[in-house]
Amino acid sequence: MKKPQVVLGVSGGIAAYKACELLRRFTESGHDVRVVPTESALHFVGEATWSALSGHPVSTRVWDSVEEVPHVRIGQHADLVVVAPATADIMAKAAHGLADDLLTNTLLTARCPVVFAPAMHTEMWEHPATRENVATLRGRGAIVIEPAVGRLTGVDTGKGRLPDPADIFEACRRVLARGAAAPDLAGRHVVISAGGTREPLDPVRYLGNRSSGKQGYALARVAVARGARVTLVAANTALPDPAGADVVRVGTAVQLREAVLKAAAEADAVVMAAAVADFRPARYMTGKIKKKDGEEPPPLELVRNPDVLAELSHDRPSAGQIVVGFAAETDDVLANGHAKLARKGCDLLVVNEVGDHKAFGSEENEAVVLGADGTETAVPYGPKEDLAEVVFDLVVDRFS
Repeated sequence: MKKPQVVLGVSGGIAAYKACELLRRFTESGHDVRVVPTESALHFVGEATWSALSGHPVSTRVWDSVEEVPHVRIGQHADLVVVAPATADIMAKAAHGLADDLLTNTLLTARCPVVFAPAMHTEMWEHPATRENVATLRGRGAIVIEPAVGRLTGVDTGKGRLPDPADIFEACRRVLARGAAAPDLAGRHVVISAGGTREPLDPVRYLGNRSSGKQGYALARVAVARGARVTLVAANTALPDPAGADVVRVGTAVQLREAVLKAAAEADAVVMAAAVADFRPARYMTGKIKKKDGEEPPPLELVRNPDVLAELSHDRPSAGQIVVGFAAETDDVLANGHAKLARKGCDLLVVNEVGDHKAFGSEENEAVVLGADGTETAVPYGPKEDLAEVVFDLVVDRFS
């Protein structure tokens, strides 16, 4: 079988050395990789390194091997082009169609999915020119992965760090798995909640649930691979941030509501995969509740938490926004799911049975996705990413 053809573009940032690890992951998993660096990138990692790791000659210029027309052929033959790191300069050139070296020519001739993994200082990432260029690229169908937050060049820290090469590779793997399918969430903003809220009783104890956040994180990874700008509201998870998602960390149901409503104000779709506590203690004890000999514990009075899914469904900022809920049920799964769908008013409700070794904490899931239009879509037991793909297939259908 023909190996998938990947072009790895490397632009001139200090994170260029991390692209060596990305290249290794591609080659070791059976991809044929052609590295196309910029002239500036070679100041950080030399031509010999790229040639040795890829097994292909490396050039930055359109004038080398002219008889093979590399400025056209490399992009034409690629199954995927990924630029990592992608500097503000290379994204500006790509957004405006400039072609002054081999990499920018390749970006113009590529008809396959294109992924940019930005890396730059926070001020550069937040500059209006960069934001407009990113929006332009996303609007054309390119996948621009949100940079990570962390240590930058020198002593600076902030948003702009290149995501971990392993995470970039996983995002690219999902893009390749979709083949020639267009990134159908390109230009869309998707808000996803994940994990389980915790409602404090005292400084030591809380009411919580067993949600790990794995399904929500799978939804985030899939949405990134399909081109979306993703905001992930994570409640009490211990998972590494998915590459390309803006992660907002929360603890309680009230905090989750505030974060989701703020992000949803400009979102095209909201997917509420988090397990949000229905109740919270009526009183928070500032000191630890003590166990006293011969005395029963005081009764625990509960009050209702806000119904975030119902609020999202009924108070949408735009008529075209799609709202997806999740329902974890232990019995009468479909009957309870249909009742909840009608009660909440969302467009789609993902209903799954939970219990020991089911859904919570597992790498796999199975569910039925109920639609407000009366549809039922069964998703067989399998990786949580598979369920995420089905969910976004149904979301995209409703966009159109």
